[in-house]
Amino acid sequence: MYSVGIAYLLWFVSGFGALGFHRFYLNKPATGVLWILTGGLGMVGSIYDFFTMSGQVREANLRAELRRALDMGARSPFAPGLRYSDGDLTDFKRKESVERTILRVAKKNAGIATASEVALEADVSIEDAKSALEKLVVKGFAEMRVRKSGTIAYVFNELRPDDSPFEDF
Repeated sequence: MYSVGIAYLLWFVSGFGALGFHRFYLNKPATGVLWILTGGLGMVGSIYDFFTMSGQVREANLRAELRRALDMGARSPFAPGLRYSDGDLTDFKRKESVERTILRVAKKNAGIATASEVALEADVSIEDAKSALEKLVVKGFAEMRVRKSGTIAYVFNELRPDDSPFEDF
């Protein structure tokens, strides 16, 4: 987090704000360069900064918190308190729906899915996977079949490999 005291110290050290060190500290590099090139906009900008420093620090802290919340990290090397590291990244990958997982599993297994396979892939309970599969059966998208081993399998005929041509009616 940025500090008002450090911002004022940098303002003072940079020739009463003329060199804009405090602006670099507050992650405002563009105006920092402008302050260096123009002497703090002819000291008018430096005087403005003197009276608005606490608000600028509060705003910089809000921007830093927003970046941290969005897990963007620092966008500029001029923010010494913020560091971007790959270890801090959060995976914002959208969670796949159970129905989509069912279809992916069935496609991978030649049109056949079981509740345990879906539960494993979708990270849901077997009961939830079975319920989702049964809803697809009721809607007519799948058929429920029993294997010789006694396992209940759900067959998606659209995803089954079929080498036979279409039949005429």
